[in-house]
Amino acid sequence: MRIGILLNEPTGPDALRRITDDLAQAAEEGFASAWLSHIFGIDALTALAVAGSQVPGIELGTAVVPTYPRHPAAMAQQARTAVLAVGPGRLTLGIGLSHQVVIENMFGYGFERPARHMKEYLSILLPLLEGETVSYRGETLSAELALSVPNEGRVPVLVAAMGTQMLKLAGRRADGTVLWMTGPATIRDHIAPTITAAAAEAGRPAPRVVCALPVLVTDDVDGARQSAAEVFGAYGSLPSYRAMMDREGAAGPADLAIIGSEEHVAARLREVSQAGATEFYGVVFAGGDAAARTRKLLAGLAD
Repeated sequence: MRIGILLNEPTGPDALRRITDDLAQAAEEGFASAWLSHIFGIDALTALAVAGSQVPGIELGTAVVPTYPRHPAAMAQQARTAVLAVGPGRLTLGIGLSHQVVIENMFGYGFERPARHMKEYLSILLPLLEGETVSYRGETLSAELALSVPNEGRVPVLVAAMGTQMLKLAGRRADGTVLWMTGPATIRDHIAPTITAAAAEAGRPAPRVVCALPVLVTDDVDGARQSAAEVFGAYGSLPSYRAMMDREGAAGPADLAIIGSEEHVAARLREVSQAGATEFYGVVFAGGDAAARTRKLLAGLAD
């Protein structure tokens, strides 16, 4: 199982310099990949293009860019331009539906038929990422165009998929899935078998299953669990994550956080790997000595 790290999302006018420094540290430590979330701070693809152009080698991933606010042609154009900045074979484009409360209440778009939306989104996005011309008219999205961004190679696409229909779609059409707030039992019993079977039925390679969870190496387990409950508490009320927590038997995000000694965290990560995850990236949610211990352990496992 490959091991990566979530980059901090900096604020302030020096945000791009700081994220470049964070990426350089991850590469120096030996992580296989570095991931950046896309919420309401800096634009993930733009930031990775800037930072990745200055830090070679390490794989870069978005986790994840919401689909509704961007037409798939615009997403493909930006991703392919980012590849020009960082070089071929480095960028993995993670995309997702986001959540109804975000798309409807904040962006003002309708959130009807999300599975249909993603199916049609991929029907436009994937050919454009491959350098093909698209002529597609769907119920929610349409496109008649080609892009002239001069890329070599392809851009892998991961779909944030947790429900059965989305997992089947990701297996049939994309390169895999990127998860959040999804534990090893759910990966073993639901995620991995569903997406793997769909990929096999479509004659596609075995899919990537990228697992992300909060992680911290610390002697203060109770304090860290309380911190995790506070930092990640909002995810427990979002329906898609709540469904995964219910499958796992987790009361809330703190129950999914991997917290404890080096030995305990390493053992938990072995569970994640044995469950069917092909990759893991850690979300370190504290600073100081605990963060240093966590990064050292994760980087060592990445070797």
